[in-house]
Amino acid sequence: MDVPATAQAPTGSLWLVPAPLDFGCDVEVPLHDLMPPGTLEVAARLNHWVCENAKSTRAYLKRVNALMPLSRPIQEHTITELPRAVHKKGDHQGEFDARGLLQAAVHGHDVGLISEAGMPALADPGVSVVRAAHQLGLTVRPLVGPSSLPLAMASSGLNGQQFSFVGYLPAQAQERTQRLRELEALAQRTGTAQWFIETPYRNAALWDSLLQVLAPATRVACCSGLTLPAQQVQCHDVQTWRRRAAPTALQLPTVFGLGV
Repeated sequence: MDVPATAQAPTGSLWLVPAPLDFGCDVEVPLHDLMPPGTLEVAARLNHWVCENAKSTRAYLKRVNALMPLSRPIQEHTITELPRAVHKKGDHQGEFDARGLLQAAVHGHDVGLISEAGMPALADPGVSVVRAAHQLGLTVRPLVGPSSLPLAMASSGLNGQQFSFVGYLPAQAQERTQRLRELEALAQRTGTAQWFIETPYRNAALWDSLLQVLAPATRVACCSGLTLPAQQVQCHDVQTWRRRAAPTALQLPTVFGLGV
């Protein structure tokens, strides 16, 4: 007699939920100006979260709730933070096993992944969670919302067919100089635009290094406060930048690019 196969319990999905780019800024941009209704609908119904920071996640959910009521009160949401070491060192090289954070999805609940700003796992923590979802056989579902990298790349005029994002540059001046020269040489040799970011309080020091180190003909893009009212996007060659005043929005989150 044939034995009927045991039905496998359905698993949940991992949803990549974008957050607005105004985290830590003085002005909040209305969510309805940034997020499609479909993204807000998913965020409103989820109540299991893996996040970079629980406090900022709750603040974001309150903003969502003002437009689209949450399925449960925030106090009833399960919000799990990634380890502190992941925030500081990143999780893109496979050091952290995040499968334990996705047990709710294994047992049938949809889980949201969220960072403090932009798209999680893209220039933000969360790669380990996405990797773990694939290892566990979960469906990964990215949602539409703001992400500073593609916004900067598209608006800069630098090469949009060949580009590379290299994350943060070294904080020490000598190491930063060496890295900038390497990136400039790579851009000159291959035509590939090179993109990087910095903590806002170090943006001014990085800007000074760009103008001191790079060749006059190298083009530099400075994309600050993307999606914010004070947004500034400018791209000129270094010799032109040296004749101009420094960008006035460097205190805001900024994406930098260089190319030919």
